[in-house]
Amino acid sequence: MTDKGATIQIYRIVIKATAQAIWGAITNPEWTERYAYGGRALYDLKVDGRFSYKASAEMKSFGLPDEIIVGKVIESDPPRKLVQTWHPLFDAGTTAEAHTRLTYEITENQGGVCTVTITHDVAGAPKVAGMVAGGGDPVKGGGGWPWVLSDLKSLLETGTRM
Repeated sequence: MTDKGATIQIYRIVIKATAQAIWGAITNPEWTERYAYGGRALYDLKVDGRFSYKASAEMKSFGLPDEIIVGKVIESDPPRKLVQTWHPLFDAGTTAEAHTRLTYEITENQGGVCTVTITHDVAGAPKVAGMVAGGGDPVKGGGGWPWVLSDLKSLLETGTRM
């Protein structure tokens, strides 16, 4: 992981799961509801396809809108690589910032494990850069990508969240 002020942030984790299982957990709304912050990721997995992340009932109870992150698919190469824009609509501050670029790369290793690398280019979005870096209490919004990847790993390897 890089520091919260970096414009390119990289996060990596090794998961005992197939590349297809990981891809499905990232792109299938029934899976995205089961880890991290529990929203529904909806992808049109073609170039210029729409991406949106829908708030869970719990998120809405905190005043978040129905659609909390939007973007477009730049590249989709299942189950290896997904590149997209990523623009949170959490509040006026994040909505005003530039759209960011998010890349998921899934690399198959020996022994039934895969390395998942998230590269998030947050140039022009300092508020987003601080949030996605995490480092705080995930219940209070401080988990960021480290929390998301750790919870994804737990779900795929054990069937339960952290």
